[in-house]
Amino acid sequence: MVALIIASVVALLLICGVAVAYVTGAGITLAYFLTDHAKYLAIAPQRMFASMDVFALMAMPLFIWAGELMNRTGITRSLVDFAMLLMGRFRGGLGHVNVATSVFFAGISGSAAADVAALSNTLVPQMERQGYDKTYAGAITAASSVIGPIIPPSIIMILYGAIMSTDVAALFAAGLVPGLLLALALIILNAWLAWKEGHPGGKKEDIPPFWPTLRLALPALSLPAIILGGIVFGVTTPIEAGALAVIAALVIGGTRRTISLGDFLTSLQRTLFLMGSIFVILAAGSLIAYLMALAQVPEAIAGAVQAADMTGYKYLILIMLVYVVMGMGIDLMVALAMVTPLLIPEAIAQGFHPVQLGVLVCLNLTIGLITPPMGGAIVMVSTITGSSYWALVRRLIPFMIAEFAVLILVMAFPDLTLALPRAMGLL
Repeated sequence: MVALIIASVVALLLICGVAVAYVTGAGITLAYFLTDHAKYLAIAPQRMFASMDVFALMAMPLFIWAGELMNRTGITRSLVDFAMLLMGRFRGGLGHVNVATSVFFAGISGSAAADVAALSNTLVPQMERQGYDKTYAGAITAASSVIGPIIPPSIIMILYGAIMSTDVAALFAAGLVPGLLLALALIILNAWLAWKEGHPGGKKEDIPPFWPTLRLALPALSLPAIILGGIVFGVTTPIEAGALAVIAALVIGGTRRTISLGDFLTSLQRTLFLMGSIFVILAAGSLIAYLMALAQVPEAIAGAVQAADMTGYKYLILIMLVYVVMGMGIDLMVALAMVTPLLIPEAIAQGFHPVQLGVLVCLNLTIGLITPPMGGAIVMVSTITGSSYWALVRRLIPFMIAEFAVLILVMAFPDLTLALPRAMGLL
């Protein structure tokens, strides 16, 4: 009955257009009253502050700001041109370019939203002009945006690291191979669909000249190597790497004279807005974890798991199914803050590595960006391009299958996530 009341209130607030962060806070506060734990709300400010007083979280606004600046300095355009130079001449070439650009952009921003916003405005119209169906162009843009939070640097991995006290550098290194596997799966699928549906290849006159394109793209292409290399080899902390990305974006924009004071202020305002939402969600998540602890929910979960003999991969599959369902209808930051402290400690106790679990959780939730009924990436593409939401969903089905196949592969073979951080001495 309590759960039904809370769900009804949350649904009503969402229908009224209240922001997700505030809905989450209101829902958990109501839960304290309905479960007769209201007296513990006196310690709520301390719990919320403790959840945000995490050193690793300082890197998050810097990478978000770097992504915002990249979108306003012409760097995205240079990355698209470089990807076009590499893959644009093949059949379905602009689809390959879309995926490749997401890989390059992921190594700078770590944000699916930044990827979707950039490519929906630049590459989708270009694909449509070349003869692609607009819905397909939007679908592959949404699908490739999933790569952004998996290839380091990753904003969602920073949040997971803060919640579970896991080394962010190890998470970054562990996400590289799964992110590249996602890109490979999407490129193979795009090639097959291009052959099946007769997608056009790039025209010779559309391929940009080699040296000017390379010269403009090199600063952006060097950033992922500098950021990731500095973090995993201990030269820089994630926070210093984020600051380096911001400075590089400003230098590139200033050198090219493609950023104005208005762009600078808008990017800063957007970053502050996003960080405010994230921190409110994180604060609400800390109160959820505290309420669950008061109600001894983690102990109940551990007892139920043992009683049902849900150990090893059976428990891991159960966790993945929970995240799949949550990813379909809940904001990924909310799902991460709510569920991770409850389910992941038991998996770690059963012998699964926290870094492998972090990559699996982040990949699973990020795929939720392209799964209905919520599908944040689908909503963004639909809004920007004017495509029908459900038409995009139908086009996305093969891409969803491919990405879930990568998730299963990464789950079945832990070395796909753990081999690289081990080789770098991070584990």
